Amino acid sequence: QLQASGGGLVQAGASLRLSCTASGRAPETYMMGWFRQAPGKEREFVSVIIRSGGNSKYADSVKGRFTCSRDNAKNAVYLQMNSLKPEDTAVYYCAASTSVIMTMTAERFEYWGQGTLVTVSS
Repeated sequence: QLQASGGGLVQAGASLRLSCTASGRAPETYMMGWFRQAPGKEREFVSVIIRSGGNSKYADSVKGRFTCSRDNAKNAVYLQMNSLKPEDTAVYYCAASTSVIMTMTAERFEYWGQGTLVTVSS
């Protein structure tokens, strides 16, 4: 089970830190990802981090502004979002995948949290 939190309403240029806590199987069992879905748009990939936390990838739209990290001892994954833009407004979802290959495809993530809303005003 995944629980995302940390969303809110902020102004452009501000920062937010999303958290995702996991229960059940050991967190290092999963590759973890963040996706988002803006109103009227399809869900899109944001970031993925491998089991050890030693490697991560980002969508071009957030590269250099967002940082994904994980703390397996705390069963948690984080998404630090800096320099937020109005176009970052979306519901953000954390997801877990048993894939052994780093993937950015939502269909490869078996488990999903409920989402947390991020709203960035201009």
